[in-house]
Amino acid sequence: MTTPGYLNHGVIGMVHLEALPGTPKFKGNLSHIIAKAVAEAELYKSCGVDAVMIENMHDVPYTLKVGPEIVASMTLASTEIRRAVGPEVPLGVQVLAANNREAIAVAQSAGLNFVRVEGFVFGHVADEGYIDGCAGDLLRYRKAIGAEDIRVYADIKKKHSSHAITADVDIVETAHAAQYFLADGLIVTGASTGCEADVQQVKDVKKNVKIPVLVGSGCTTENVSRYLMEADSLIVGSYFKEGGYWENPVSRERVQGFMDRVKELKRA
Repeated sequence: MTTPGYLNHGVIGMVHLEALPGTPKFKGNLSHIIAKAVAEAELYKSCGVDAVMIENMHDVPYTLKVGPEIVASMTLASTEIRRAVGPEVPLGVQVLAANNREAIAVAQSAGLNFVRVEGFVFGHVADEGYIDGCAGDLLRYRKAIGAEDIRVYADIKKKHSSHAITADVDIVETAHAAQYFLADGLIVTGASTGCEADVQQVKDVKKNVKIPVLVGSGCTTENVSRYLMEADSLIVGSYFKEGGYWENPVSRERVQGFMDRVKELKRA
């Protein structure tokens, strides 16, 4: 595979779908959810964001086994976003929580380029419950359905989780394991949504692996210079929302301001 542009110090903007059918906060209008998601993806494209990732962030509380209604809804939303932004915008998907096979299926059906995966290597306890390593099963599934062009970006020591089970395995060793198990890239996060990732951890991981390293939380215009020097790509969700809070709509002003800062840094 050739390295995509969004892994050259690029920015991935998050589209957080409103609560989907069957979840506690669903309001009964899937067409509205999809229309809003398409509008946000188009906003990102117009502001020069390098790639977009779709996620069922509002489906709280998350479950480790989503129903077919979620897969169907996310496939439909992803297909409409692909149609709207065209083939030139790289698109990815994450299906919370740790529904990684389902994410591969959505990506394959909707013509997406990558997935974000939880629990790729080593077990850990998340707020949804215990999540076991999935690399072997997941990559065999990807092979079986002919989806090998879809890149798998794996969280390591991920946010919203306890890693007491693997307290004797540091983040660099976790990164080594994920690379050995054929992840296409690694994601380093802070402790929770919107929290800054540890810059030293990003540096350590980047120095010790040969695959791309992405920062998965906490990027702002104030700290982007630190992350952009160390990581291959930045995943930005909360900061792009009104008031910097993940539940709010995407703010064009915040997206454009962030991307203008990224362009300044790249020129410098």
